[in-house]
Amino acid sequence: MVASVLAATLALGAGVAMAADGPLRGNVRVVIGSSSTGGDTYQNSSIVVDKLADKLGVRMKVDAVGVSAAYRALDRDPRGNTLMIFHDQSYLGHLYGVEGYKDPFENYTVGPTIAINPGNAYLVPKDSPYQTLDDIIEAVGNGTTVRVAIQPGGVSEIGYTALKNAIRIEHPGKEDNLVAVNTGSQADKNQLLFDDQADLINGSVQANEQYTRLPEDDQKAMRFVWLTARHDTIQQAPESGLGETDRETLLQYVEPNVSVTMGDEDFTFDKEFFFLYNKDMDPAIVEQIDATLEEIYAEGEIQEEQKKSFFIPDFMPSDEAQAHLKEKASRYEDIIDSLKK
Repeated sequence: MVASVLAATLALGAGVAMAADGPLRGNVRVVIGSSSTGGDTYQNSSIVVDKLADKLGVRMKVDAVGVSAAYRALDRDPRGNTLMIFHDQSYLGHLYGVEGYKDPFENYTVGPTIAINPGNAYLVPKDSPYQTLDDIIEAVGNGTTVRVAIQPGGVSEIGYTALKNAIRIEHPGKEDNLVAVNTGSQADKNQLLFDDQADLINGSVQANEQYTRLPEDDQKAMRFVWLTARHDTIQQAPESGLGETDRETLLQYVEPNVSVTMGDEDFTFDKEFFFLYNKDMDPAIVEQIDATLEEIYAEGEIQEEQKKSFFIPDFMPSDEAQAHLKEKASRYEDIIDSLKK
């Protein structure tokens, strides 16, 4: 018994020593493209980074510094002691021409994907005359102005862009009746809905589900009309869903039940999180992180932890992730460009 415990301890010690002797060593700072420690980027990054640190035997800390500071920190450190985790905003910001967003595929090395936040959503007041997204598309096509509160230049805007493009396809020339009301935080978007300054807002299951429980006569009551995630993504969420909204209810708001056409297929958008590396970082570190994450996901514990926080596990090694995200960016670029013509 003592011998087996000693052997296991020595094996564990050897594993940690090997990890510490690998290309990734010392203190590792993981910057994120958000300045909030209460948001999904920080929460998701912390789950993954804690597992990585344990497995590699190195000190790793998530630092919520925001987009500009995160990119600057990454630019300054080719050694691998600074890594970054962000999501689709990294390339969407570039496609929308937002200041400070360089093409991540050209200027950085895109690393593995780690999770999806399936909660990207659009909501109306509970007493809205629009019962479905189809009602909104028809109203806009018939000349009614519909105001949509978004934060411009990324994840918040891509659904609005897709909706406007669908109206352009189904009701040519009427798409300008869908009007963006540009604002900032989720609280700002909510307030526009409360004050009747918007008819539809971008939100999320996590931030807005609480308002869907309110009675219709409450000024803050709202309801979902669209979740941009793929049906298969929501299908992987816990059966209990989130709050008082179960998975079956959430599935009512995704394709094929809600259709936003791109012409040859329906638009969907999964908000995916992934690593970004300095372009000059040692490729051995890329391989090390890929291999370690593959081992972590194979063990299965991280998936349960992610799902408890309403994230969908989504590990893809770097090469696969790069190809997938480039193809995804190309599809959304076509939608964005279609409205510039």
